[in-house]
Amino acid sequence: MSTPSEPSAIVGERRHLTNLAYRLLGSLSEAEDAVQETYSRWYAMSQHRQEAVESPGAWLTTVAGRICLDMLGSARARRERYVGAWVPEPLPDRTEWAGGRTGGGGADPADRVTLDESVNMAFLVVLESMTPAERVAFILHDVFRYPFADIAEIVGRTPAACRQLASSARRRIRAAQVPAVPSAAQAGLVRHFKAAWEAKDIEALVDLLDPHARMTADGGGLVGTVLRPVEGSKRIAEYLAHIADKAPGLTLLERTVNGRPGLVAQHMGVTVTVAAFSLTGGRITHIWAVRNPEKLRPWTENEQG
Repeated sequence: MSTPSEPSAIVGERRHLTNLAYRLLGSLSEAEDAVQETYSRWYAMSQHRQEAVESPGAWLTTVAGRICLDMLGSARARRERYVGAWVPEPLPDRTEWAGGRTGGGGADPADRVTLDESVNMAFLVVLESMTPAERVAFILHDVFRYPFADIAEIVGRTPAACRQLASSARRRIRAAQVPAVPSAAQAGLVRHFKAAWEAKDIEALVDLLDPHARMTADGGGLVGTVLRPVEGSKRIAEYLAHIADKAPGLTLLERTVNGRPGLVAQHMGVTVTVAAFSLTGGRITHIWAVRNPEKLRPWTENEQG
């Protein structure tokens, strides 16, 4: 943890490093670990060596990038042993995007959601398909605008090779066809979805879902959930109605999830699921339902049991 005696140039990098590490790792807890390790290495150096660093911010970014690159390599092996589907850890934001007490001149909060496509769930899922080197080169260059010469130092390859890595990553993004949907449009559709789910209206749910929609749930083997994606609008609708029957006290809250309108499900006041959505052509094409309690800690840490 930082202290008042730390140079402001060092302390001020923490937010940037966390933003970078989350995009590289898809996990807020792992990102915080990477940033902590980065600072540990900085403070392990003598004061003389610290003073010899021309740009502390660049040094911290380089070290954080290398740490994340190593973590991505080991994460692949861990995820192969993961129970069920692995979904990136949802980024917490308790902002309500649906009407009510917001005090903002009466505008729908959905219109004020800050979009950052590099953290939405669909984008993070595509990043998971990349090699660690592709992901690091792409995020550092296309999202954070680092030159390939600097990226080469992190990845341990030539600038030309890093350029090729980023280009390959872009092709993966284009192939996945992850379209940007206006936040207000997503909010309206998710709001209707919430109402249909609460009413256990299977027909209404089917109408809101793309016929080839997919729902991926992540329980990590720690809570009960489907281990394979649920395919098709009717099967998803029936499954959601079944869940509503099994948990009659379930409360659905409209919350911002990874920068986009999503839903949080609470049971007896405790968050049990965080759902992110992907839309195409005015219908929901994918639902990511994160139920692994270890991934929900940032969402539950201030809740009363």
